Amino acid sequence: MTTLIDRIVIAVPDLFAARQEYQALLGVDAIKIEEPGGEPCVWFALSNTVIELRKKAVTRAVFNGLVFSQPESGRIDSPLTNPFDLALEVCDGRRTTQFRIDQPNACSALSIDHIVLQTLDGNACVEFFGEQLGIRLALDKTVPQWGGRMLFFRTGKLTLEVIQAEKDKPEKDYFWGIALQCDNLADTSDRLVQDGVALSDSRQGRKAGTRVATVKSHALGIPTLLIEPAAG
Repeated sequence: MTTLIDRIVIAVPDLFAARQEYQALLGVDAIKIEEPGGEPCVWFALSNTVIELRKKAVTRAVFNGLVFSQPESGRIDSPLTNPFDLALEVCDGRRTTQFRIDQPNACSALSIDHIVLQTLDGNACVEFFGEQLGIRLALDKTVPQWGGRMLFFRTGKLTLEVIQAEKDKPEKDYFWGIALQCDNLADTSDRLVQDGVALSDSRQGRKAGTRVATVKSHALGIPTLLIEPAAG
């Protein structure tokens, strides 16, 4: 069974305003998607997944959940039961494939490096994401200076990073942040600043050879990082 992250879902109270923010951040126009009987939404294509902004009755934007794709699933998104009370769904991925065919010039130059999930139970994550969904667990380590146990699930050229904190544990599991990958941080930063996006100064990333910068605006209030990977 091949399980991919088909879409990252962000719930927003104002779809127009959120769309404008993310268009500046991602450097491409959003594409309106017709959801029969569902909430209004727009899609942003990235090389390794899609970010969906979905209008919901929320007071602020929130990293709401994920839609996974499995070939044996149905075409329409259906809820995916999970032990974390997360908003997870599953589909067969055909809509996203057709979307890319219909919108060949809509893909952002940015991709998703990783997304972050805060959890109360790392072992349950291994069982669900690794064993049930079949997503490869690339690394499982405890790093006190980074906050606790770190699990890295790898699928479709992006990583689901799961953090089980030793201190300051969350009340419940929730998706926390997004890291965007760019080929050249300096060039990307220049483009973003010209488009009115505020960034921190660049700095060395945790992984040797990487450079990172924190996105300080136009990220819907969701913790967002830019990463330039190590050369080679």
